[in-house]
Amino acid sequence: MIILKFKLFADVSIDKLSFTNILTNASLGKLNILLVTSCIKAVECHTFNNIYRKSFKIKMTSETIFGFQKYPEFTISAQRFPQDTFFGRYLHYLDVIDPRTLFTSDEKLGRCKRLLGDYKNGMTKNVSNKELWEAKKICNAILHPDTGEKIFSPFRMAGYVPYGWITVTGMLLPNPTWSQIIFWQWMNQSHNAAVNYANRNCTKPQPTSVYVKAYFIAVSTAVGISTALTYVIKKTNNLEPIKKLIIQRFVPLPACSLASTFNVLAMRLPEIESGIDVYDKNGTVVGTSKIAAKKAVIETAYTRAFLPIPLLLAPPCIMPFIEKYKFMKIPRINIFVNAIICTLSFAASLPVALALFPQESEINTIDLEDDIKKNTTSTTLYYNKGM
Repeated sequence: MIILKFKLFADVSIDKLSFTNILTNASLGKLNILLVTSCIKAVECHTFNNIYRKSFKIKMTSETIFGFQKYPEFTISAQRFPQDTFFGRYLHYLDVIDPRTLFTSDEKLGRCKRLLGDYKNGMTKNVSNKELWEAKKICNAILHPDTGEKIFSPFRMAGYVPYGWITVTGMLLPNPTWSQIIFWQWMNQSHNAAVNYANRNCTKPQPTSVYVKAYFIAVSTAVGISTALTYVIKKTNNLEPIKKLIIQRFVPLPACSLASTFNVLAMRLPEIESGIDVYDKNGTVVGTSKIAAKKAVIETAYTRAFLPIPLLLAPPCIMPFIEKYKFMKIPRINIFVNAIICTLSFAASLPVALALFPQESEINTIDLEDDIKKNTTSTTLYYNKGM
């Protein structure tokens, strides 16, 4: 039979914990899963499945999602879902990247801003938690958290996938010339750079010239990496089948992750050089930290390194099952279907990648610069990581 032992800091029986609490502790690295014995018998599978369903059932009701209240008591300084768990962050980013927010009119955005402003001033009456959270969702998706300014829709996280599918389709064109390859790689990396720029930490504004320089460094290097990858794959036509398969399957992932990572590092390098604001739990700015800036950029780089993984792994697994149909022999249909699968993979991976870290991250004061340590008694400070 199968025995799963869950060990937390204290020995607590699994039936005394909710699945949500387990996930919370798992996200903090407190959960160790030990497979003690495994001897699977067909007759025991039914019993184990019943135990599994009872122990690991995630309650989804009209009032909750993943065990969290859909619309908890509204707090202007907090997020709708807990940010100390992966699923809480995942649900938060699903709101941020909701493509429906792209169609929000200026009039509706203005109403949402006024509603939140009235709440701050204690002027809201007969307004539900749902209305307040929906207003905050729209503002979070459209406005930059540091400047409060509206982000151009193609460069919002909500627009990353809807606008990105164009470049995805362009990069799937059959038998492209080198000029077409370079053009579409440039388009793709330019869009990535614009998204990285629009969602950066803006607490310390920089001259436009700094970001223009960063753009050319980011895009030229990322395009160079991507183009070199294409060249390597084209050369595999002359290799043995097994070597060709290995290169085509395993080279794109690290190369694309490297290009995406370098793009965000280059576009946000000015933050590391100038530092970003860190603040206490009350929102009071304590100082400017280059250490926090470095941590913010590195965390964002990790999300970009993860982002291409489903995009590069899912289509090669799915397409062979579809390409056996006759209609897939038509080049335009093949490109269209491939583009849809790639776009859906992109859409699925985006909230997962973003949820690796909270947007508002924290850092121990003891790890920061000396002048910041002297300015506060707080043991933990916060900063906008950006997206």
